[in-house]
This record gives sequence, C-alpha cells and structure tokens, in this order.
Amino acid sequence: MKIFIAGATGATGRLVAETLLKRGHELRVVVRSADRLPKDVRESPSVVIQEASLLDLDDYELEELTAGCQIVVSCLGHTLSFKGLYGKPRNLVTEATRRLCQAIEALRPELPVRFILMNSTGVRNRELNETIFIPQRIVIQLLCWLLPPHRDNEAAAAFLQNTIGSSQKWIEWVIVRPDTLVDAAAVTSYTVHPSPLRSAIFDSGKTSRINVADFMANLSEDDAFWKEWRGQMPVLYNAKS
Repeated sequence: MKIFIAGATGATGRLVAETLLKRGHELRVVVRSADRLPKDVRESPSVVIQEASLLDLDDYELEELTAGCQIVVSCLGHTLSFKGLYGKPRNLVTEATRRLCQAIEALRPELPVRFILMNSTGVRNRELNETIFIPQRIVIQLLCWLLPPHRDNEAAAAFLQNTIGSSQKWIEWVIVRPDTLVDAAAVTSYTVHPSPLRSAIFDSGKTSRINVADFMANLSEDDAFWKEWRGQMPVLYNAKS
C-alpha cells in the first residue's frame, strides 16, 4: 500500500513512518530535511522523500506526490518555541489539510483515499455536541486567543467535518485525538473512545506517541476498523493513564 505522510520528522510522525514501513508499506514523505528522518526510513528503498516545505509545493507537485496513495496521514504540528507558536505559517495544519484534499480531489481516485489527521483532545467534536464544562470552555477560549496552534487545530478539524463532510466521493477521514503525548519504547494497551472521558485541561490523561502510530497504522490496514471510525474523532488514552 502506498501511503503519503506529512510531518514525518516530528516526534509522532517519525514513529508513524517507522511503524508503517515495518509493516511493509511504501511511503512518500515531504520533509524540510531528510537528515531528520529516522535512519531506517531515510535509507529505505520503499520510501520516496521530497525535501521541501509542504506549503511551498505547487498544486501539480502535490498531485504527483499523492497520486496512487491510498492513505494520506498528517502529523503536522507547531514546534514548542516562540517562533513555532507565533511565527508563520500560523495555519499550517489547516492549509496543509486543505491543499492535500484539493490534490486528492483533482486526481479523482477510483476508491476514496483515507485521510488521517492527528489533532488534540482540546478540540471539540461539535457534531456530537460534546459537553465542555464552563471553566474548561473559558481556558480553551483563552488558548484560541493566545495560541494560534490551537485555533489551527480547530480549523483543520472543522474543514474535514464541514467542507469534506461525510459524503465526499474521493475522501474519507478520521481525526485522531490523543491526550497529553508522552514517549514510550513500545506499544502498550490503550483505549479508544468517540469522545473524551477526561478534561483535557484539568484532568488530562496520557497517550504515548507509539500508541498513536499503532492506531493510525491499524486504521490504514484494517477495512473493518476504518469503517468503525471513519467520519469520527476518536480519542486515545493509555490504558493506565
């Protein structure tokens, strides 16, 4: 299976790339520097690497890179630095999601492409009318005002829900919402839920990045599993978080 990955040099994205490569898939990745990829990914003949900023690619280049890919995974995010939080592009995740969906639509694939977007439990699934207690609502509103990355994550999720929707002919999607991300050496037991069980602000749980990678790989490979979660925003927690 051919899989396109955006954000493959990030802390979670690199694990997604390694997991999918180990499972025998062919990868296409766009990274600013190939040196930041894991060595096994960087040197694999099953990986096509394009060194560029994804938003700098023109429409034709994006279409070439995504052509023939049955899965598109975005693990893009903003780095935790002043420049990463407040510098441009402030709408990195949203604009990349829009551009990638536009490329898929232009290709008109025979079967719908699975678009998997990594997001956050702080982003509400409005279609389920998820309850947010007033203190958390206030904090999230402050985050939207103070931190452009949170606004970006919310806008990216809204784009898939409202613009792509559930009846788009060429794209199906899942928005993966891990809670507080932590590192772990191996996949452990984790639980998946349609909505958060805990407050993302006042009682957050933990989700290991490698568990996120495992969940995304399962979505990519397992048709029944995909059908269970497509068009939804599943929340992941480590079993003992």
